[in-house]
Amino acid sequence: MSHAQHSSGAAASNALLSEFTTLRLGGPARALVECTDTASLVETVTGLDRAGEPALLIGGGSNLVVGDDGFDGTAVVVRNTGIDITDDAEQPYVTAAAGTDWDALVAATVDAGYGGLECLSGIPGAAGTTPVQNVGAYGAEVGDLLRAVELLDRATGETRWVGPADLNLDYRTSDLKGRDDHVVLTVEFRLNAGGRSQPIAYRELARTLGVDEGASAPAASVREQVLALRRGKGMVLDPPDHDTWSAGSFFTNPIVDDDRIDETIATIRSRVGHDVAIPRFPAGDGLSKLSAGWLIERAGFTRGYPDDDAPARLSTKHTLALTNRGAATTADLLSLAGRVRDGVRDAFGVELHPEPVFVNCSMPR
Repeated sequence: MSHAQHSSGAAASNALLSEFTTLRLGGPARALVECTDTASLVETVTGLDRAGEPALLIGGGSNLVVGDDGFDGTAVVVRNTGIDITDDAEQPYVTAAAGTDWDALVAATVDAGYGGLECLSGIPGAAGTTPVQNVGAYGAEVGDLLRAVELLDRATGETRWVGPADLNLDYRTSDLKGRDDHVVLTVEFRLNAGGRSQPIAYRELARTLGVDEGASAPAASVREQVLALRRGKGMVLDPPDHDTWSAGSFFTNPIVDDDRIDETIATIRSRVGHDVAIPRFPAGDGLSKLSAGWLIERAGFTRGYPDDDAPARLSTKHTLALTNRGAATTADLLSLAGRVRDGVRDAFGVELHPEPVFVNCSMPR
């Protein structure tokens, strides 16, 4: 047991937050408490709030960029776990405590003979953080199957269940993102009976599975293929592999208004050539989505950029992941992120926006 890992109720001083983020970056917190059940989580957060002590909630740490100076307050590590599948005749669903490992939750539903969450296999982090940014991959989003979320209202100390309509879920965001007045305690997701997947909406995955886009497939097969695809891109955590020391996709795919898309496409073509296919996808009424990874690479930022000796580099497998090669600081990572953002803007006039949550740090202006 490390100096920063302990049972709930006991606080460690000056715990390095790098131990709790998938980037392995972040300075010390003044104190750290690990909450292993929901009651202790509620008690700890409400107690800190009453005392006026700043609190940083940490789930799986997969979407956090913590500054080198750390956090001047108490870090609360959410470790409450538990998975309960309800075989409702009309609509089966799964209930999970917020600290439950996300991929363990997906695996449990697939192993129990249900589908629905399979395209979200292999995503690092805790189940309770997934609705906050409406986590998505391979044509699926958490919001597609979210049934309900149990929240702690920090202003009142009360807990309540809300439905997805109350969260304003959108592309990689929700009303819970960027604010700290509520804490997710429990999540529920609808499931598909009979072990069938959701319709396969991602072309590469459909091709790998040998099915048409929009068709369904056995959830276990979809999970297996998704994990294989993610491993090939360094997107499944593997401690010896520095390509997985990341926050996943660092930038969201840019959304462009349709009244600007033709001009944007013309600017991109002037750089890459008129015979190059530019990835473009519908993103709702009057909106189009471009590929951040594709733009990064075409702007001259290749896999492994800038070089083998850099402490922070683009992944050697996937240009959308910014990685810590083992000796990076948060400042190193943010400097790299700024160069990539500015390079894409200068090349194509497209602004990239970071996906992770920044704590006591920011990207260079």
